[in-house]
Amino acid sequence: MRIRRGAAAVAATALAAAALAACGAGNDSEESSGDAIVVGTTDKVVSIDPAGAYDNGSLNVQTQVYQYLLNFPAGSTELTPDAAEKCDFSTPTEYTCTIKDGLKFANGNPLTANSVAFSYQRIVDINDPNGPASLLGNMAKVEAKDDTTVVFTLKSPNDQTFPQVLVTSAGPIVDEKTYPKDRVLSDDEAVKANGFSGPYTIAKYSKNEVAQFEANADYDGAYGKPKAASVTMSYYKDANNLKLDIENKKIDVAYRSLTPTDIESLEDADGVTVHKGPGGELRYIVFNLKTMPGADEAQKSAVRKAAAYSVDRAALSEQVYKGTYTPAWSAVPEGLPGANEAFKEAYGEKPDAAAAKKVLDEAGVKTPVALSLQYSPDHYGSNSAEEYNAVKRQLEETGLFKVTLQSSEWTTYSEERVADSYPAYQLGWFPDFPDSDNYLTPFFGPNNFLQSHYEDDTTTAMLDKQRTDSNASSREATLGQIQDRIADQVPILPLLTGAQVAIAVDDVQGVKDTLDASFKFRFTSLSK
Repeated sequence: MRIRRGAAAVAATALAAAALAACGAGNDSEESSGDAIVVGTTDKVVSIDPAGAYDNGSLNVQTQVYQYLLNFPAGSTELTPDAAEKCDFSTPTEYTCTIKDGLKFANGNPLTANSVAFSYQRIVDINDPNGPASLLGNMAKVEAKDDTTVVFTLKSPNDQTFPQVLVTSAGPIVDEKTYPKDRVLSDDEAVKANGFSGPYTIAKYSKNEVAQFEANADYDGAYGKPKAASVTMSYYKDANNLKLDIENKKIDVAYRSLTPTDIESLEDADGVTVHKGPGGELRYIVFNLKTMPGADEAQKSAVRKAAAYSVDRAALSEQVYKGTYTPAWSAVPEGLPGANEAFKEAYGEKPDAAAAKKVLDEAGVKTPVALSLQYSPDHYGSNSAEEYNAVKRQLEETGLFKVTLQSSEWTTYSEERVADSYPAYQLGWFPDFPDSDNYLTPFFGPNNFLQSHYEDDTTTAMLDKQRTDSNASSREATLGQIQDRIADQVPILPLLTGAQVAIAVDDVQGVKDTLDASFKFRFTSLSK
């Protein structure tokens, strides 16, 4: 078997080549000054502990405080050493990393290869329903051979994506002396443990209200030294207050999520700049295959296909999001290798009520279908209510559905969606790394993040095939086949895709640098 080197090999030479001021929860913020930066967001944190979270709000905190084996420097999608000195395939099924000497956590404990092995194995063993264990599906085992050498043994050889998995939500290195191996730490416990080795530590914390980050003088990794000595994340309940505070310059940066109307308004506001970066966000409906309507799988499949025939993505794009989101026609957004328009090909560009009725009639489904549809009003922006009311209208205008629309806050939502509470529900996705596989394996492989009871042997085999295929053409062909199969089965219904947006006062530098295709928002890039 051929050992893939070059793109997968990451050495120290790549590093050389790649170059509390606020009150959260929607309250007014004091104006920042000096070297301090205040970032406002409506995102919510599920867990600071990497074993307990796989969401954008949690990742934004983890990105700042944890070190990874590899990482993406600002403005780059080239894998670069972070805690590792080098990483490479030593055999087709063994990926070996050498850890830098002398690393330590902010609490003084040493960061060694044992810390790395512990961190990855812990995620798999805990297997939290909101955690990132699904990303490590190809990891058979991980071992520390000595203080500086860690070896990952893979189930499938020549994994084209595994080096990038090390940069994802599964990648933060935690302190084995303060993080228990069998449970997720609460946020307060994680802050107290101070097992951070990233560019920042957390000085003050009140969950989903305010988090104050202080530069970690001992950090020496891919991001470089932080430009700002202190950054405060202020959490808002209401996007309206977030918009007012950035417009009035009471905060320095607004990052996720303002309404399209607010973004349009701020384009013309004095003293602030709207920054946009590469897209990649996918918004979609998930069907719980166990609890959704239908007496058997044939009927459930018909209901999902009827919904696919009935939604009007163009209307959602233009009427709800003013073009800041565009129609998504596949599980993989446009522009990534192998992406196609499988849903457009299968169900058409415009709603087709006649085709929806036919598929329901053929399966013997009585209409109107009673469908419970859930969304989160806070996690994906305040336009979620308008978006899902529009979806409800579109489905009901066919005469084939009767939709009960409900909402819940994200902290509750993230627990209930994996407990079979929602027959159909809203989710959004920011990729862990810029590769088509990251829109497929986490959703449709075994033990997937959706926890929607979807598992298909044929899909799993194709996922394994593309992930280990070093030939770009044949890999893209397999990626297309997977997307076609997902469009036929409809475990999810893609709706929209959008760009990254951040608004900053004019004297803040570095915002554009971090809005890159790695999809990580790095505080280290920000300065005033």
